[in-house]
Amino acid sequence: MTRSWVRWIPAMAVPVLIASAAVAVPLSANAAVSLPDKSPQQLLALVADAKVTALSGTIQQTSDLGLPQLPDTGAGAGSTASSLLELLSGSHTARVYMDGRTNLRMQILDKLAERDLIRSGSDLWLYDSSDKKVTHSVLPGDPAGARSTAPGVSLTPEELATQLIAAVDPSTKLTVGSDLRVAGRTAYELVLTPKATDSLLSSVSIAVDSATGLPLEVSLNARGQKSTAASIGFTSISLAKPDASLFAFTPPAGSTVTQQPISPRSDAKHTGPTQSPTAAPGDTTARPTVMGKGWSAVVAVPASPKISALLGSPLYSQLTSAVGGGRLLHTSLVNVLVTSDGRIFAGSVPAARLQAAAAAQQ
Repeated sequence: MTRSWVRWIPAMAVPVLIASAAVAVPLSANAAVSLPDKSPQQLLALVADAKVTALSGTIQQTSDLGLPQLPDTGAGAGSTASSLLELLSGSHTARVYMDGRTNLRMQILDKLAERDLIRSGSDLWLYDSSDKKVTHSVLPGDPAGARSTAPGVSLTPEELATQLIAAVDPSTKLTVGSDLRVAGRTAYELVLTPKATDSLLSSVSIAVDSATGLPLEVSLNARGQKSTAASIGFTSISLAKPDASLFAFTPPAGSTVTQQPISPRSDAKHTGPTQSPTAAPGDTTARPTVMGKGWSAVVAVPASPKISALLGSPLYSQLTSAVGGGRLLHTSLVNVLVTSDGRIFAGSVPAARLQAAAAAQQ
């Protein structure tokens, strides 16, 4: 994943950023909402059968991950890492337009600038008005079957909810919460609770539109934290088809355009706790591995020059603290251990679990 795309990854993508593994409008019950009872399995089926192909709306993202305050000036200010942390803290608003799986436009509204991501077929454009830079990529594979954004990026409640639901296994308890009203629409609350007692994540709440099955909001709750740790959800939504002109993009005059290739997505391989990363035939780069299963899984990334460059960021020492075997980046939802020899171990687990995983792979 290139530094250009790093700035677009919301809170839940911290493990993706670090280990190739949301952002709050808290889910709020409304006494006026009374929907027919449904089981968790019926809600899963409702989401799976959702056929919303077009929409436009406003999304609000808020994160409270316990990250340190960003510097306004000095080393690290204005850097890529600083920009990422800005997205992972506080509240942000975006406008989103979608027509089918291959036409998407998202406008992230900053205080004095605007960032636009536009997908039209296989073309993916990223524009930052603050520095007038444009990044253009061509998505690999079949455009009709590809996800709506770049690999590893979850920009809408639907995408994030789909990934979370796909990961449901016997380690997850499913329940139905309160009836809700989100963005003016009635919704069921599907609650995913990890059975593992060592997971930093206490529960995930997904607001499922009662009429269409479209996920309207996703909230992640951290163990021992009263406020919602991360959430992404619609504050307004229309299911009418957006104007086709919204998905056309021409680089503004005076902007700098960079062509950035995107490699086909390669998921981490699930392994036992002692197996080392392996490379595909003809590939000299070792792959990330997943140690364990479910909510207690740990993603292990071998040392590489790219990781060394990331660790050279001026913010690295400010964001991490020294622990046995390396340095730790701690948030309320995920811990990331960077070992002294440059390996990375990440997971929604206590630091001791990461240290044990690192020791097992030595």
